[in-house]
Order: sequence, then structure tokens, then C-alpha cells
Amino acid sequence: MNGAHWAATVFVHACAYLCAACALFGIGYTTIASVLIGRFFARPVTEPASFPPVTVVKPLHGSEWALLSNLSSFCEQNYPGPVQFLFGVHDPADPALQAVENLKRLHPQADITVIVDARLYGPNRKISNIINMMPHARHDLLVFADSDVGVGPDYLRHIVGELEKPGVGLVTCVYRAQPDPGFWPRLSATATHYQFLPGVVTGLALGLARPCFGQTIAMRRGTLEKIGGFLPFVRHLAEDHAIGEAVRAIGETVAIPPLAISHACAEASAAQLFAHELRWSRTIRSVDPTGHVGSALMHPLPLALLAVGLSSDAPWAWLIAALALSVRFALKVSADRALRQAHGGAWMLPIWDIVSFAIFVASFWSSRVVWRGFSFEVDGDGLLSAAQDE
Repeated sequence: MNGAHWAATVFVHACAYLCAACALFGIGYTTIASVLIGRFFARPVTEPASFPPVTVVKPLHGSEWALLSNLSSFCEQNYPGPVQFLFGVHDPADPALQAVENLKRLHPQADITVIVDARLYGPNRKISNIINMMPHARHDLLVFADSDVGVGPDYLRHIVGELEKPGVGLVTCVYRAQPDPGFWPRLSATATHYQFLPGVVTGLALGLARPCFGQTIAMRRGTLEKIGGFLPFVRHLAEDHAIGEAVRAIGETVAIPPLAISHACAEASAAQLFAHELRWSRTIRSVDPTGHVGSALMHPLPLALLAVGLSSDAPWAWLIAALALSVRFALKVSADRALRQAHGGAWMLPIWDIVSFAIFVASFWSSRVVWRGFSFEVDGDGLLSAAQDE
């Protein structure tokens, strides 16, 4: 064996051992996550001492399979205080407006205001939409929720209860998946339930995460004014994360109750799913580059399979791969139990694990993202600028 061949062999074996070591760390992480996800949702929720008036602000864009159902869930709240529903679009021809008209017929008692305003203040169109709506928000307690979110009847009660706690300036919620019909939405739901949600819960428990999710952001008007309103966030890709950090910067707490709202998974093709998850992965890379690199350890099965390939099918590598698959299935059982959902679809988990690792690797290749049909470049501060055609 010549020197070059020997060096290449040593390098490949070293890579195999490195992948195996990372897989073992990932197995440990997955085991911890299986315990912590149950503990998170076992905590009690908070009931409010009062029921102040609330304005629910929902920016809309386009038609969604479950849009009417999701909007209706906000109008079916077990909340005795006044609630204003504020919907906004940029385009008077936006098909989401038809869902709002149907909502009015289904809930004629609901206090619904619709704003159509095309003004843009930066590349983040969602934030521009909210800025256009804000002059019409009548109440001081504001709940901002994405269009693809569904909630239970006690949602507002628990949000207000958390916001009443001393020092709390913002309330946000983790979310579960509500897939549209089809394979790709179900695969997207697998990502939410068995990668995103365990990662958030584990990061919170270990003090490694400071999340804020746009699916729900509730705050008082006074807190919003202290952080400068929404205008400072019109160039942010992860505007929800930036808003949470701004609230923490003024000395107020971001609360995350043990409440999982639903988030629609609507990706109708492999390309749509890959683009969505790649945007999410690059978003994490932009706001927390160190944590993003460390999240490689959240992929024990692909890492173990790499060790198998690099070690020429060594038995010890196959043992690690089997262990990785076992703990991933155990995490699925724990997550399903915590979310009180059926245990089906286990065969999709290893498929998603391999796809998600490929997306993780791809997230380092470019800073370009596609959002609502528009292409943007993301700089090192997570700020958006229009992408130039190549």
C-alpha cells in the first residue's frame, strides 16, 4: 500500500468514527428529548384572572386548503371578553378574502374588520401587511397569528393567562402539524412532530433556545411601542425571532405555555417541501449559526448510515444505526403520546430523517431563500434583500 492510499484509508476510517461519535451524541440527545417532550406538555396551563378586550391580527395571503376552518377556530373561543378580528391583504383580488366572506356568514356575531392596503415598507410582506392593519386595531391586548394556524376553544384564555404573569411581555406557542391531504404534507408533518417540536422543547429545557414563533405572538400595545412597533422588522427573514429578542432586550419575558396550536402543512410536491424546509433551515442558520451547526447532532440515523458506508459495513456501525432507528421510534411514541395523537406513519420517519439531513447540508450552500413566491438573499444578520437573477 503506497503512502497516498494509506492516507486516504486513514481519512475515510477517521470520518467513519467521527460520524459514529456524532450519531452516538445524537442518540443521547434523542433519548433526552423523548423524556422532555412529555414533561413539557404535562405542565398546567394558566387561567386568566380577567378577560380584557383582545384584537386578533391575522395577515392573509392566498387561498389555503384549511383556511376557513382555521379562521373559524378563532371565532369559536371560550372567551367572555370582547374580541376584534382584524384581517389584512395587499391585493383586493386576493382569494383569501372569499374565505373571510364565508367566515362572516358562519359567524355573523363576530367583530370582523378587513383591511386591503398595498403599501410595502420592506421585503417582509407579512410585516408590511401588519403595519397596514395596526391603525385599525382597537384594543390594547394584541394577538398576532398566521393564517395557517388553528386553535382550540381555550386558546385565548390561556394566552391571556400567561400574559397576566408578572414580567411577561410576550406569549408565543409551539405548534403541531395539521397536514393537507397527500404524501408530501404528511411528510412535512413528520418534520414538525419529530424534529422541530422535540428540538424546541429540549432547547428550552436545557437553556439553549430563545424562540419566538410567528404562529402566535401576543403582547400589550405598550410592549409593542417600547420595541418601536413593527417597522424595525420589515427586512428580517425571521421577524418572529427578532421580535422576541427585542422584547427580551427591554427586560420583559417571552412565555411559552404548554399549549400546541396547529399549523397547516400544505406542501403539494417534493420541490415545495424542500424549498420550505430549506428556507426554515437557512433561517435558523442566519439567526443562530452556532446552534445550526450543532443541530447536526439531531440527525443520528443519517450519521450512523454514513458511518456504515464509510466503515465498509462494519458490524459496530450497523449496531449504532439500529440503535439510532430505535431511539427515533421511541421519540415518535413519546411525541404522539404528549400530543394525544395516533401512532401511525412510523414508516415515514426514516425517510424524513434522511431528507432532513440532506436539507441541513444544503442549507450551507447558499443564502438565497424563496418566500411566498419571491426570492431573497439573506445576510449575516438575517436581513432580507431582493435576490438578483443570475
